[in-house]
Amino acid sequence: KADLKLCCPFHEEAAAATIVEGLRDVATHEGEDAVFECRLTQEAAQDAQWFLGDVPLQSNEMNEIRVQGTRHSLILRKVTLEDCGSVSFKVGQHLSAA
Repeated sequence: KADLKLCCPFHEEAAAATIVEGLRDVATHEGEDAVFECRLTQEAAQDAQWFLGDVPLQSNEMNEIRVQGTRHSLILRKVTLEDCGSVSFKVGQHLSAA
């Protein structure tokens, strides 16, 4: 009997994106928009997520989430006192908060 050996091409995992420019605190008045931005080491980070407190955010009429290359932006529209709190951005195991 001949031994059968399977050969698989070497597959290298792409390096995970990391945060190179973190969030900054934003001061705004009730009824105004608050804009948060951060920048990653690479584009197309599929696991990027914005949070307000512990609540994950999605793009809708009150929250606009944008991705332009490596720059990720969150716009909280017409903030209220209930929106006060910590905003954070997570990608992989990396986190930035304001």
